[in-house]
Amino acid sequence: MNFIVSSASLLRSLQSISGVLNTSNNLPILDNFLFEIVDGKLTVSATDIETTIHTTLEVESKEDGKICIDAKKLLEILKSFSDHPLNFSVNLSNFAVEMTSDYGKYKLVGANAEEFPKNPTLSGATSIKIPGEVVVTAINKTLFATGNDDLRPVMSGVFCEFSDKDLTFVATDAHKLIRYKRTDASGSGSSAFILPKKPLNILKANIKDEEEVQIEYNESNAVFRYGDTELVCRLIDGKYPNYEAVIPNENPNKLTIDRVSLLTSIKRVSIFANKSTNQVKLKMAGSELTISAEDLDFSNEASERLTCVYDGDDMEIGFNSRFIIEMLQNLETDNVIIEMSEPNRAGIILPAESSENEDILMLVMPVMLNR
Repeated sequence: MNFIVSSASLLRSLQSISGVLNTSNNLPILDNFLFEIVDGKLTVSATDIETTIHTTLEVESKEDGKICIDAKKLLEILKSFSDHPLNFSVNLSNFAVEMTSDYGKYKLVGANAEEFPKNPTLSGATSIKIPGEVVVTAINKTLFATGNDDLRPVMSGVFCEFSDKDLTFVATDAHKLIRYKRTDASGSGSSAFILPKKPLNILKANIKDEEEVQIEYNESNAVFRYGDTELVCRLIDGKYPNYEAVIPNENPNKLTIDRVSLLTSIKRVSIFANKSTNQVKLKMAGSELTISAEDLDFSNEASERLTCVYDGDDMEIGFNSRFIIEMLQNLETDNVIIEMSEPNRAGIILPAESSENEDILMLVMPVMLNR
């Protein structure tokens, strides 16, 4: 088995799929890329069992074959080359791999491709096509709100709810919740599933906005196809919490304020907050918002005043500054609306300027104020 490939093209392809590799594996074969040539096309695969990703590129080859090659070593050598042809010569009887470049020869021992895990097949799958921009934006808007609690695995992923009217993406860790809807894309019928965090990070890094993404899914797996790449991932098994039930409907107190001013002010004031709670206090009175924080253990405190538009009763409420900062950074509008009811009830953050095709709601639980 012999083939010739551009070193730069191969490096780009391997880097795009290398995010699925774990730093340590129980199965040594998972430390490898699977190289498979069929009809002059090279397909390279990587997997961690839960997620498998394939990418295809053109090569010069007159014969079919497959071999596993150590991923870490191959990436290291490819990064050291400028762009020029690499000749791979593979002995399939003893799995010896020899690479020839303009600089010299490099030998390493591959592994039997038959040991590489087989790709799961989807039976009874539903298929839809979504613009890459929708997929990437949905991931960016929700992924940061997913949880890390091993005891609640369903909250470690993004809940996808597809209908014939819109697509809804939800993420929560019980302290914050994001609901992101797109009305310019839709599914066929009604379906819902939970996507794990790892494949979402890979998709976010590799899908281009102008690409069309084909998604196939059944009860246990999902497949994403975009460009020359295919990603297959196992879905998170379990029932997602009833997120609609935790979104308060009655929020009579509404604060409208410049997003960037609020974000930068909270960033400054939060430096003086207690490091275990990250609590900042918002005090609304008339057209003035006071943002304050203190750390009694070290006698640190800070406060700032901002002009705002406030409709409601005077009130004080505490939030974890890290959550508020994350949310404000994931909005693009000039102004935001914060809706509240009571100091012990969740606050809702909304963009003040609505978009025609998207609807985003951010919920954050309060932190009890120190009195």
